Amino acid sequence: MSSSAATLGSRVRTLIELLDGEVEAAYAASGLDWRPRYTPVLRTLMALGPTSIKAVAVEIGVSHSAVSQTVSQMARDGLVGLKPGRDARERIVALTPKTVAMIPALQRQWAATSIAAGELDAELSAPLSAILGEAIDALDQRSFGARISAAADTLATPESA
Repeated sequence: MSSSAATLGSRVRTLIELLDGEVEAAYAASGLDWRPRYTPVLRTLMALGPTSIKAVAVEIGVSHSAVSQTVSQMARDGLVGLKPGRDARERIVALTPKTVAMIPALQRQWAATSIAAGELDAELSAPLSAILGEAIDALDQRSFGARISAAADTLATPESA
């Protein structure tokens, strides 16, 4: 796709594909059956211990639905266990011994990924990590939907009187 035809959304998706695809390949090359999307869940469970899907979602800052889908996939892969919480709707997520055994190798991969991210930041005109943080903060202040709506309002033509 030419850069003039690329929208913000397609550029973000391309960036995610370039980053996540290579991170997942690095896990595989290290003998780890791991997906990048599992990492925030694991880090949260390492910090909090067994906890609810809702608590994981709040800690990570993503939707309950997104965490529920990731946790379900992790459960199918034998990486987490699920048990009922205080009521029928709540599910508690806990690491399995399989995942606990993987943590040292995963931590080495995370360290390597962090070094690579730092090198990438150093090659850019502004650190990607800083720009992403600024973009998230700005969108927390005023959503992209609100910005689109305001822009659409400025493009609307008043009806003739």
